[in-house]
Amino acid sequence: MPQLAIAKEFLAEYAALEKPVRERVTQVFAKFEQATHTGLHLEKINNARDDRFRTIRVDQFWRGVVLAPRNGDTYTLMKVLPHDDAYAWAGRRRASVNSVTGGIEVRDVDTIDSTLPHLERVAEHVPTRLFEGVKDAELRRLGVDEQTLGFARTLTDSFQLEAARGLLPAVQWEVLYGLAAGLTPEQVWEEMGAAIVEGEVDPEDLDAAVRRSPDRVLLVEGPEELTAALESPFDLWRIYLHPAQRAVVEASYGGPARVSGGPGTGKTVVALHRAQQLAERGEGEVLLTTFTSTLAAALEAQLRLLVESRSENPEEVLGRIRVEHVDRLAHRVFREEHGQPDLLDPARERALWQEVVDGLGVDLSPSFLAEEWRQVVLTRRVDDAQAYLEAKRTGRGRGLNAARKAQVWQAVHSFRSLLAERGLWTHETVSEEAARVLAGRAEKPFRHVVVDEAQDLHAGQWRLLRAAVAEAGDDLFVAGDTHQRVYGPKVSLAEVGMNIRGRSSKLRINYRTTAQILGWSLGLVLGEPVDDMDGGLDSIAGCRSEIRGEKPVLHGAATWEAELGHLKETVGSWVEAGVLPDEIGVAARSKRAVEQAVLALEEAGLAARSLAKGQAVGSVPVGTMHRMKGLEFRCLAVVGAGGDQLPAPRSVTPEEEDPGAHARDLLRERSLLFVACTRAREQLSVSWHRAPSPFLEAVLDR
Repeated sequence: MPQLAIAKEFLAEYAALEKPVRERVTQVFAKFEQATHTGLHLEKINNARDDRFRTIRVDQFWRGVVLAPRNGDTYTLMKVLPHDDAYAWAGRRRASVNSVTGGIEVRDVDTIDSTLPHLERVAEHVPTRLFEGVKDAELRRLGVDEQTLGFARTLTDSFQLEAARGLLPAVQWEVLYGLAAGLTPEQVWEEMGAAIVEGEVDPEDLDAAVRRSPDRVLLVEGPEELTAALESPFDLWRIYLHPAQRAVVEASYGGPARVSGGPGTGKTVVALHRAQQLAERGEGEVLLTTFTSTLAAALEAQLRLLVESRSENPEEVLGRIRVEHVDRLAHRVFREEHGQPDLLDPARERALWQEVVDGLGVDLSPSFLAEEWRQVVLTRRVDDAQAYLEAKRTGRGRGLNAARKAQVWQAVHSFRSLLAERGLWTHETVSEEAARVLAGRAEKPFRHVVVDEAQDLHAGQWRLLRAAVAEAGDDLFVAGDTHQRVYGPKVSLAEVGMNIRGRSSKLRINYRTTAQILGWSLGLVLGEPVDDMDGGLDSIAGCRSEIRGEKPVLHGAATWEAELGHLKETVGSWVEAGVLPDEIGVAARSKRAVEQAVLALEEAGLAARSLAKGQAVGSVPVGTMHRMKGLEFRCLAVVGAGGDQLPAPRSVTPEEEDPGAHARDLLRERSLLFVACTRAREQLSVSWHRAPSPFLEAVLDR
């Protein structure tokens, strides 16, 4: 029986089609099995480079391009285009099977052939070639076929390779990209990992090739599954893994392991799959955790989608996974031992520090002391004056002599005494106490712990998670990106009992954001010194997207009212273009700006809601940059990106008061903008009034 497969590249394009065309596509391909069985509707293309491409009529103007096997039953829908464009697209391309991965490949043969003479002429006048240090045999071993090999030998600069991304087979382009970025052939082979097929690959077996390509092709079983895929195409990346992701998910680790990567590279996807895989083993309960209740709820919904679609016993597997944000875990353990804590809110904590300062008469600000307590005393578990004198204060900025350290310790000791005397707690001390309680228990509550958004956890939370699971193989798995840190302080995993050396992986391919939006957004943080949670500095070099799109639109206005007017025009144009309100997001730095943006959109007749007030179907979500964490939108508008609003003045410690906290606050504010901008999938608008934010200086001219 014929089966329909859908290229995921088309699924990403499907949402951009006009609604009547989308509806017609669903109708036509829901009946595809019957139409193919009778031999009707699939039309050959004259003079095509590959006679396996066919077209199918969607309506009078639109045609679908289908890859039909010579032998086999799997037909792959590649594109839906206007009539002439569909024939031109199919006529220029050829399908093949990668000799190493066994996966399906498609290349633009005509453009490659027409480009070669020009590249060869350029190469004649250049002393070195891009891949002259790599032997032909090494390239072939990595799955580079003869046509791509000939093309690669003409390249003299990496920008030529970048320009050829849409021409070459994706896996072969990734191999060349890795080599051009400085990886050795052995390292590229390791990155291919789980994608490598053992044994011989039949270059004519398209059926097998399609089934080996779940990262690029979706097989659908019947009309209902087709409709579900077309209605929610962006959910697919949460279910299907790229080979580099699969290798991380399926690996067995001798201890704690970590996966990092830039925005949209699928770290959360990997964490979800890892949690499911560990639960499938049946060795014990799995904790899937993150740092906020909102993100935990999103993880739980995504986990259910994943498990129900891929597990034979979904309820049994879900029953072995507890999804709980880390503060909730801490408070649950704390209550079991002590009952409900009397928590200090920020205002009460500031008042308590001020009481300490006034009582001791020291010339130290409450904010400096609070940061010293969190960043040094709590993070490094400093318990006495001598330990504080010897403690590392990396990143604190202001140096302290011995006499000054003695004053600080006296203040910290007084603060701790007041907490104990009055029975007061903070979220940090609750975590520390919960960690102490679990560390003293022989029986741990979990066999495995999986952590998402790891960069935003503080040291006490890490010690709690370490104490929640016995030290063993595959005990802790963490996913995060320190360039997106918007809450937690700098933490070294080794200092909190987690040695990940030799068990760390990095993802580089962005599956969410267009290359244009990603490249522009990366410019916001490029060159900033960001730690890697393992004693070194992290890098976003090599992070890339294979999705092409429009450049971000930047707009400066004279006043806030004029900027809100531009927001109304922008959102209105997206809605008129067929983008659903729920697929549009608006981000601002402050709650007040969010409220004003909601009012402005409502005045323009556009339904809008604040994310702080929950969900409302059919309206544009508007939220602070903090609330953008973990979300994504087809189109996103960032407003209030001006020098007076970003960095937020009240969120930045004065440099003269605490240089270390000042630098950290600025980086956190920059990361907030970076996080917000990378929530956009297809279109991004960034606006400000009066002067732009200093964070935009490096990217305004791009």
